[in-house]
Amino acid sequence: MKSATLTPNIYFISTLLIFLMIAQLHGQTAKSLPVRVAIIGLTHTHVHWILGRPDRGDITIVGIVEPNRDLAQRYSKQHGFSMKIVFATMEEMIASTKPEAVTAFGTIFDHLKIVETFAPLGIHVMVEKPLAVSLDHALRMKALAKKYKIHLLTNYETSWYSTNHKIHEMVNRGAVGPLRKIVVHDGHKGPIELGINQEFLEWLTDPVKNGAGALTDFGCYGANLITWLKNGERPEEVTAVTQTLKPELYPNVDDEATIILKYPNTQGLIQASWNWPIARKDMEVYGTTGYILSDNRSDLRYRLSENEQEQKEKLQERISPFDDPFALLAAVVQKNVVLPPFDVSSLENNMIVMEILEAAKTSAATGKTIRLKK
Repeated sequence: MKSATLTPNIYFISTLLIFLMIAQLHGQTAKSLPVRVAIIGLTHTHVHWILGRPDRGDITIVGIVEPNRDLAQRYSKQHGFSMKIVFATMEEMIASTKPEAVTAFGTIFDHLKIVETFAPLGIHVMVEKPLAVSLDHALRMKALAKKYKIHLLTNYETSWYSTNHKIHEMVNRGAVGPLRKIVVHDGHKGPIELGINQEFLEWLTDPVKNGAGALTDFGCYGANLITWLKNGERPEEVTAVTQTLKPELYPNVDDEATIILKYPNTQGLIQASWNWPIARKDMEVYGTTGYILSDNRSDLRYRLSENEQEQKEKLQERISPFDDPFALLAAVVQKNVVLPPFDVSSLENNMIVMEILEAAKTSAATGKTIRLKK
């Protein structure tokens, strides 16, 4: 009698355990499914970053919006994606693919329209730097992101440099004392000289579609990194000088820009150029007791006191998902990563970047130092 009574209970418990295990496995599988990502625009050549990316199992490209069929077909042949996933409009793509997140690789002016389209649908957005074409656009994008509770990230090449993250860590632990000066260099010999494709060049040299020339294209890097190193502190004043040294090539925008940021105890210097013979993206950080220099993404130099010799390090790439914009996007969407305040990719940081760029454009146009409102 006793065994006959226990048998149904054992059967029930065993069935329940199997059910719970299946449910748990299903939850884990669902959580690890690749994030469904769509690409909006192909005219920004940084799009090769995502199109040529090895499959890491974290994202699936489910759709591409590009009305220029010739451009789409060129990239289809180069990267092997099917033209069946290419759509002429965002609305067509949404109806057919239902993405969880989108990445923007068109004009900077288009960023606002992209957020206006996808935020109400709860679809997350990552734009290529800078966040917006103007502060007005950025404020409207921020309002939409907050209202509809989406992530709105900005991607910079320098966000993935191991050297920059090592500098950030060293500064935060006081390795060089309080910051006194940060100098950021970003530039190359010019987009025309580099031979970029016509589809990119058409808007990169347009003051409406890009917001400015070198000031926007490269000035945003320094504003982003300095804001990060200053833990979200806004500068008190912004002074900028721009020039067009090659008017025969860039008649409508600046090709040379210098931006000075004044903080209570620190000065930031941003040098952005389409005139340098050799491309560079590097940074110098000076504190009260020492300095740190990043020569590129992996080579770091520092001298922490007068009594020490300069040290050199060659750093390894960062670990996933902090080594790649699309891996990070997937991790944020899946709630596996929460960005710290004023992270380089964060909306908070990039709103300050837009304040700096807007003030820099005004300063360059008027010849006056612009004091930011508190």
